[in-house]
Amino acid sequence: MFDKILIANRGEIACRVIKTARKMGIKTVAVYSEADADGLHVRMADEAVFLGPPPASESYLLMDKIIQACKETGAQAVHPGFGFLSENAAFCDALEDAGITFIGPGQKAIAAMGDKIESKKLADAAGVSTVPGYLGVIKDADEAVKIADEIGYPVMIKASAGGGGKGMRVAWDSAEAREGFQLAVNEAVSSFGDDRVFIEKFVTQPRHIEIQVLADKHGNTIHLNERECSIQRRHQKVIEEAPSPFLDEATRDAMGAQAIALAEAVDYCSAGTVEFIVDGDRNFYFLEMNTRLQVEHPVTELITGIDLVEQMIRVAAGEKLAMKQSDIGINGWAMESRIYAEDPFRNFLPSIGRLTRYRPPAEGTENGLTIRNDTGVFEGAEISMFYDPMIAKLCTHGPDRAAAVDHMITALDGFYVRGINHNVPFLAAVLSHDRFRSGNITTGFIAEEYPDGFEGAPLEDDRATNLAAVAAFIDHKDRARAAQISGQLNLGGVKIAAERVVSLGDRLFPVSVEEVDGGLDVTFEESGKLVSVHSDWIVGRGRFYGTVNGHHITVQVDWTPGRFSVEQGGTSCDVRVRTKRAAELAALMPVKEAPDTSKMLLCPMPGLVVSINVEVGQKVHAGEALAVVEAMKMENVLRAERDGTVSVINAVAGDSLAVDEIILEFE
Repeated sequence: MFDKILIANRGEIACRVIKTARKMGIKTVAVYSEADADGLHVRMADEAVFLGPPPASESYLLMDKIIQACKETGAQAVHPGFGFLSENAAFCDALEDAGITFIGPGQKAIAAMGDKIESKKLADAAGVSTVPGYLGVIKDADEAVKIADEIGYPVMIKASAGGGGKGMRVAWDSAEAREGFQLAVNEAVSSFGDDRVFIEKFVTQPRHIEIQVLADKHGNTIHLNERECSIQRRHQKVIEEAPSPFLDEATRDAMGAQAIALAEAVDYCSAGTVEFIVDGDRNFYFLEMNTRLQVEHPVTELITGIDLVEQMIRVAAGEKLAMKQSDIGINGWAMESRIYAEDPFRNFLPSIGRLTRYRPPAEGTENGLTIRNDTGVFEGAEISMFYDPMIAKLCTHGPDRAAAVDHMITALDGFYVRGINHNVPFLAAVLSHDRFRSGNITTGFIAEEYPDGFEGAPLEDDRATNLAAVAAFIDHKDRARAAQISGQLNLGGVKIAAERVVSLGDRLFPVSVEEVDGGLDVTFEESGKLVSVHSDWIVGRGRFYGTVNGHHITVQVDWTPGRFSVEQGGTSCDVRVRTKRAAELAALMPVKEAPDTSKMLLCPMPGLVVSINVEVGQKVHAGEALAVVEAMKMENVLRAERDGTVSVINAVAGDSLAVDEIILEFE
């Protein structure tokens, strides 16, 4: 077994590998760029080696520097994590030449499966079902349109060296095929240094289901069941679970057998994943094989009890698998939510900045329910524009799907992040959605259920009543604290009763409140409903833990001068609690109007201007591309919302812009 390994990665996956290595008694070496000098993975490792400037091409992708770091520290092996060099055959060769072990599959498997075009040919030869498409290299947009027309729309345009949703576009007609081809090529070059793309039929009503495989160097290959990864946005996975709510045992066995056949065809060793697209009749087609650890591997670990990172290290050290296929079962259900630094209320645009508050729910198991949080950040850490925007992977496990989902919603309600925008409300809303809870999901779920973007979960009557009661409790605590003047005024134990008007957004709830032992009774005037709230919440805390009519509830609370807001289950509301007279007067106050920005194109995220596609004086039409801005390795096309004429251009290609900087102005 190795004495010391180097992790050629950063963030949560580097921290994840360090945890297992520490458990195994193996010392670790971290590598870092200038942007990650104070990173959590650097703090956790036994040693750390500086690589270079923030761009990955000048730090984490420098093979020679990583190999030199191994030699300087005495690291005998390298775990690549995912992304960066994890599927780079040349890196695997370079390590072998230097006498350093690569904790992953051999060069043959990486090279064979890393090329999406060649991997489909190999899969077909191995008897694995594949999606119809054109596997040749496409030279230009005209040829792409011709091929797409022949295959029949919709089609998927994909980078041959792609992964992580980058270099992928769905086209529904020839115009989208032409534009999608160029965008896919651009992203493929910037992300992978390889401009080859291919086109295949896009399966409608698809589910994305993948099989985890594990193989050693002694000819033993098994699969560890499946993961359902159908909840995606722009081809990037958002929520994953294991097992799938859709597969039956026969389909699971058939998919597992094909995954093993493909792994054996390329002499695979280590952990890997074979991804399939599955239609509504459970027909399945090979998509690609990821020759590395997957982001969503924790859900497999939670239902099997197998530490995949440990198995990768043991296989790389030459050990045989200690388990057989018959040993692999399914214990309960696991969910994973990817928490990203992005603004779901602004079309999921990236968000960067400092985590002024980072308070995840406590990890552990209680009453058969588990919370696990894989993260690479801490309170005060910086979310950089140079890397993936992931903050954490929150996982839950329970005896069945409903329990795992409910526990996830509760955990998300308690995941307190401030300083940057994040997608926690969106995740909670998806998990609470009736369609998701039924298991009737496809890769089109988000586009179908949120066609106009995300505006928050609906404030249904029961939730509104609960939040209004909690708001009344919070206001009552605040008023009592103010009246006591830090304990100098003794009220003699007198219980207080009062009438209030609670506003949640634009909804008003006249209530009467009365103190009871350890809580507050809130009576709603219009319905006569009585809600009893109990909590030990203290004014100023960001999370409210308590009970409403005996049921546990977690609500996030934010204070601003004269008001506060509450957030729960994907719903966020500005709150005011007033006396009846104050509410009457407030209703007479004029509403402040937002500034008019309709004649401006604002930069929706911090990013780099790739191109300005119009000129001063040019007339544009609604939907026309105006500019392209790159942020966190993804290109975003900014389009005109209405017809107009360009009067001023304030930016040029190469400019770095902040949020809401003015790019263009219209007459």
